[in-house]
Amino acid sequence: MAASAENTEFVFERMSGISRFVYEVMPSYNSAGYVLFALVFLMSAIVYKLGFARKLKASQNLVIYFFLFIGCLILTFLAFFLPIVEGLIVAALILIIYRVRRMNENKEDSVV
Repeated sequence: MAASAENTEFVFERMSGISRFVYEVMPSYNSAGYVLFALVFLMSAIVYKLGFARKLKASQNLVIYFFLFIGCLILTFLAFFLPIVEGLIVAALILIIYRVRRMNENKEDSVV
């Protein structure tokens, strides 16, 4: 039992910030894994939509989001020990700032 507690503490020390928070707050490790996957997928979808999305047909969007879902499975495994979610949050914030500034410039250009 003591070795298991030591191993668990060793793993928690090496986890990235948000991953550790999710695993400490959630009632079970299974649900924490699903929440971490949902965070990775949600943040990836936001970054895709803000920075890279084009007007496409619904079927094409479905294919893109399916492959994004598959890619997020891999990213979730990396997110345990690398700051994947944190990086996606930073990317989303940068893209939001870019969008807001671009909208403000377009409003100024249309007024003048």
